[in-house]
Amino acid sequence: MLQYITKRLLFIIPVLLGISILLFFMLRMLPGDPAQVLAGQMASPEDIQQIRVQLGLDKSVLVQYGLFLGRLVKLDLGRSARTQNPVSQEIWARLPNTLLLSVVAIFLACLFGIPAGVISAVKPYSWLDYCVTAIALFGISMPVFWLGLMLVVVFSIWLHWLPAGGVGTWKHVVLPAVTLSAFVVAFIARMTRATMLEVLSQDYTTTARSKGLKETVIVVKHALRNALIPIITVVGLQFGLLLGGAVLTETVFAWPGLGRLIVDSILARDYPMIQGAILTFGLLYVMVNLVVDLLYAYVDPRIRYE
Repeated sequence: MLQYITKRLLFIIPVLLGISILLFFMLRMLPGDPAQVLAGQMASPEDIQQIRVQLGLDKSVLVQYGLFLGRLVKLDLGRSARTQNPVSQEIWARLPNTLLLSVVAIFLACLFGIPAGVISAVKPYSWLDYCVTAIALFGISMPVFWLGLMLVVVFSIWLHWLPAGGVGTWKHVVLPAVTLSAFVVAFIARMTRATMLEVLSQDYTTTARSKGLKETVIVVKHALRNALIPIITVVGLQFGLLLGGAVLTETVFAWPGLGRLIVDSILARDYPMIQGAILTFGLLYVMVNLVVDLLYAYVDPRIRYE
């Protein structure tokens, strides 16, 4: 197991290197001059050129990437072009908010999605199954920004129960977490239903029923446990997507996380901040996948990483 974990951790290096190459050169293809954006419309050509020199944009793209890679090896993400603060400092200030929002959202998704999928599979083609299917399809097809705005209108403007945005108490987490989890709830419910239907049709489930075991024991102890591998896979992948996909949600609710930081940085053409934030997302996604693989061995004793 330790050897497997070590190999997976070493595999992170080429993954991040590939992300850095694609990210660095794709950013340079964006329209607009970062120096012009930072200097403002009224800046003189001399001021713009000075900013371009300070940012290193006067050098060739290959030289810029070489300098960036040299700093990255030293775990130095550079300084923000907007605030002149270290990129790592800005990221560490926003990262806990994004993690909090993603953890609460995936918890809500599992809390409602897995039971809904199990109920739908235990009573297939019943009115409960049709209701769960309809709600799941609605959740999958519903735009995140629209749902967020509707929740703000209802619970903040009309009912005055919850704040419309910002960060502070637990009330500030509710609306963005519910918005972020809506799609994931639907996805987990559909996957749980499909997996449970397959497991409930297996021979060992029929044998358990013939022995007179209670239906609850059969569903929870035998069927659900054997269906956990694909469910864990979906939950892990969705959690990784939540970490990097909270951009719209954080923007709608003015949530000070990495997603909103990336949006502000893109508008300002702040290359160092964009590169640092997306590399952080890439690292988190790889680590989530590693945790998911390790959970396989815990859930299914037949899986061993030698």
